[in-house]
Amino acid sequence: MINPMETSMTRTFLSLAAAVAIALPGIAAAHSKLVSSSPAANATVSKPVKLSLTFSETFLAPLSGADLVMTAMPGMADHPPMPIKGFKTSVEGKTMVLTLPRALPAGTYNLKWHIVGADQHKMEGGYSFTVK
Repeated sequence: MINPMETSMTRTFLSLAAAVAIALPGIAAAHSKLVSSSPAANATVSKPVKLSLTFSETFLAPLSGADLVMTAMPGMADHPPMPIKGFKTSVEGKTMVLTLPRALPAGTYNLKWHIVGADQHKMEGGYSFTVK
């Protein structure tokens, strides 16, 4: 015989599980995302002195940052990855700005970023671009 109490508890549990499953994608979608960058991913640009990353939401500047690495240089087939140091990082609203001490030389670069959103979740990503 079916126990009405067990049936009610099972329905409640299944309803709660379904609600959580439906809500999780919405929670994940609430995290900040990179919405634009300069230079853009896979772009070829002329000697930039500033790079900017704009996110969908504000983030905690002290816990956020970026790394820039030159991965290839024209005329040097075996160029080892070379971290670019000495740039200043500032935050203007939802935008992180990397100000370089001088224009980047010709080559291919990887820019990796990490931010901590207002919800305390860490997001990270990256992309490549080329300087001509």
